[in-house]
Amino acid sequence: MLDSVLHIAVLVLFPPLLLGIINRTKALFAGRRGAPIVQPYRDLARLLRKGAVYSRTTTWVFRAGPMIALASAIVAGLILPLVTPRAPLGFAGDVIAFAYVLALGRFFTMAAALDTGSAFEGMGASREAAYSALAEPALFLALAVLCVPAAAASFSTALPASAHGLPHPALLAAAGALAVVLLAENSRMPVDDPNTHLELTMIHEVMVLDHGGPDLAFVVYGSAVKLFVTAALLLHVLVPVPAGGGAVGLALLLAGEVLVGVLVGAVESTMARLRLQRVPQLLIAASVFGAVGLAVQIFQGRP
Repeated sequence: MLDSVLHIAVLVLFPPLLLGIINRTKALFAGRRGAPIVQPYRDLARLLRKGAVYSRTTTWVFRAGPMIALASAIVAGLILPLVTPRAPLGFAGDVIAFAYVLALGRFFTMAAALDTGSAFEGMGASREAAYSALAEPALFLALAVLCVPAAAASFSTALPASAHGLPHPALLAAAGALAVVLLAENSRMPVDDPNTHLELTMIHEVMVLDHGGPDLAFVVYGSAVKLFVTAALLLHVLVPVPAGGGAVGLALLLAGEVLVGVLVGAVESTMARLRLQRVPQLLIAASVFGAVGLAVQIFQGRP
């Protein structure tokens, strides 16, 4: 019971802090002081105090999109172990559910964008659909690398079974695939620029342009939770979750999340956004990494 409470507290409280770390890292690279690390919390509080404006042409899909996207990110975080090897919503086959719960949130974000009838937001939704179709194989291949040693599609069984003193080459390949998926799924550089407002380069930001007030707060908070959860999955591939969890597991998770935030900020400060034609090549390369890792896992167990 205590582990579940700690899991939920970490999942609810810390994701916006990761956004603050990324923004602060980017500011330091640019030679600026930057906003406080807790600025995302202030932004969310300000958005929640505002009202929302809805067009008469939209339906319930537009209003439901931000809430379902946030709910799906939280449910995915409850399925994935964070501090201990077991998660509050863990069950047999939860690895598959994890991927499809994230896909559900992405689907409703695109549906809400299409519901506005705006060609601008439809353009972003079409790009999101195309790139997510290429990112999902990389995600499933990386998850398969975790599941092969345990012969089970459950995080509570797969994560301890894949733990080694040093990361196995197959796990390193899976981590490479997950790193690309993390950047693509969370609309970070070099796949997408979260700070741009240029029509020809926007993907995620263009889909949420018509959301405001609490709805935009749900979108921003859901994106932070999704980034936190996918970063935790990447960390668990490289660093085993302590069997006892507790303070050690919490310290490892938060230290790893800070490191991921710094690395994402460094990537966004030192790399330019890829041309749209190059993004599929990057995602296909991630699938190749996952396939290589899976092949190593499968054939190393044969006599």
